[in-house]
Amino acid sequence: MHIKKLLILAIVLVLALGLFGCKAIDTMKDLITNEEPEIEIIRSDEEGNIMDDASLRNTVLYYQNENGYLVPVKRKVPWEEGIAKAALKNIMDTPTIREDISSIGLKPLIPAGTEIIGMSINEETGLCKVDFNNQIMNSGSKKDEENMVKGVVYTLTEFSNINEVQFLVDGKIVPELKYGTNVQKPIARVDINAVEGLGAGESKVTVYYKGTSNGEYEYYVPVTVPTSAPSANILTSLETLFDGAPELSGLYTDIPDGIDFQGVEVYNGVAYVDVITHDFEILEDQTVFNKMTKNIGLTLKEYPEIEYVEILFDGKTIEEAGLELEAQETVPVFANEY
Repeated sequence: MHIKKLLILAIVLVLALGLFGCKAIDTMKDLITNEEPEIEIIRSDEEGNIMDDASLRNTVLYYQNENGYLVPVKRKVPWEEGIAKAALKNIMDTPTIREDISSIGLKPLIPAGTEIIGMSINEETGLCKVDFNNQIMNSGSKKDEENMVKGVVYTLTEFSNINEVQFLVDGKIVPELKYGTNVQKPIARVDINAVEGLGAGESKVTVYYKGTSNGEYEYYVPVTVPTSAPSANILTSLETLFDGAPELSGLYTDIPDGIDFQGVEVYNGVAYVDVITHDFEILEDQTVFNKMTKNIGLTLKEYPEIEYVEILFDGKTIEEAGLELEAQETVPVFANEY
């Protein structure tokens, strides 16, 4: 049977050669080859296929608020080939993007006039190389530049196939940008909105606090906070959250005054968070309870093993405590949605 197939293939090849020449051989090679294609180089001048509304993709993008904090926002980006490049275009300072997100008190990160010359992703290592034109050097300040670099890294590493980002400018690796931000080596996501003062031997946790723009728009802000614990863990993260936002940070939490943290136990992916209060009227409003639960859940989503959160009141479930509240147990997927 195998010999018969080879004879048929040989006859077809001879006929094709006679009719169409060498081009036919190339076509046949494409049909029978088992080689994997090389990793795609995504160019900024390649127009992707924009799909209909049903094909919009939930994508987490990072912007900056008026106080200089990076804020993650889930937005719907039309799916196209090179969706990571499309994500970066949505954090660039263009009139359309600036006007769009200014309505929620945020501003884009990548300087106006910046273009993506090219992008490649190594599927084995997770390294994404992004080649920008020299307008990437035009951040307005050192803080803006640092946030731009970190925001690009965090936006791209929201994609599961990207672990690190290498910046290039006009096709070359540069040691640093205009204000001295080091981009010589690949950068991973680490220490977002870091609080100053992380000492030697201390650990750090990422806690979600609340921020606002002019008191009108609220959003959750991930903050890297130093702790005195030798190693960070779920208990440390919750203790930090319940202690409140760092002084002078302009941030706050959704934990009502009068609610104190007692402890946490984790079992089969569920974090049982035990709190205590002497005034249950604080939690009579379902919205207040939902916000508190989301704030706790966002902080715990930094730990992949946690899938659900259950709030206990002095060791009792909601029902046992006699509260008429509906539990919101699933760990939130997105911090902010607009």
